[in-house]
Amino acid sequence: MKPIKRSKLRIKLGTAYYRSRRYVEWYFGGTRFAQKQSSTVLPYKVASHKTPLLRKLKDVDMWLQHNKIINLKIAMKRLNGIIIQPGETFSYWKLIGNPNRRKGYVEGMVLFYGGFKPGIGGGLCQLSNLLYWITLHTPLQITERHRHSYDVFPDSGRSQPFGSGATCAYNYLDLRITNPTDRPYQLTLQITDEFLIGSWNSVVPQELTYEVYEKEHRITQEHWGGHMRHNLLYRRVWNQQEELIDDQYITENHALMMYQPFLKSENEVNEQQEQA
Repeated sequence: MKPIKRSKLRIKLGTAYYRSRRYVEWYFGGTRFAQKQSSTVLPYKVASHKTPLLRKLKDVDMWLQHNKIINLKIAMKRLNGIIIQPGETFSYWKLIGNPNRRKGYVEGMVLFYGGFKPGIGGGLCQLSNLLYWITLHTPLQITERHRHSYDVFPDSGRSQPFGSGATCAYNYLDLRITNPTDRPYQLTLQITDEFLIGSWNSVVPQELTYEVYEKEHRITQEHWGGHMRHNLLYRRVWNQQEELIDDQYITENHALMMYQPFLKSENEVNEQQEQA
């Protein structure tokens, strides 16, 4: 699990190779990709969630997060209203396209080998994280998702289990969602002053209820000196009679921690100071 540092040339050549493979698969593969957008929202909300747009992160300039909002608004135009018909697959990057300056994207925060740096289109992982989370609360099937390799920032007000997001990198680290049901699902997205909001809608009410939770969360010290964070994600499924009908394995996560384990949160530190 020890991270491998690669040269800039190796990274550039590797990126070109994997992007080329993805282009070939897009245009010559047999996948039926979702393409239709509609401004008419399907009547029944199936799952929804919102995440804060601005967070105070250690050593991260706030202008990167303000620029992230610009990037999110551009990307959302390509995704908002997308309908996945039965048998179709939603591809995050095939719909958004390459986030470059020509399309209006600006520099936002990009995670890079356990750190961060400014990068064109930075911040779009917030959108892929949100999509992954709401999809876990639907009958839709996630057919491609990539976990974050690094745990960069300590938990601060985390309301979801560790590892419940989906990293993205154009175009070879994609998020793909397939519709195995007999009904269409539509994605709706919006940005307020404070939140990024997403939901899946359909033509009938939700028949099942889902709860995503973690098992076996642990932190290990590796022989080479670093710390790794691990867990398993599962989800419980209830029917309309509130009977538990399934307990499904989702995925496992392993991430290199880029901060000292067992740090106290800011609230815990403040409480200790008040009690002293």
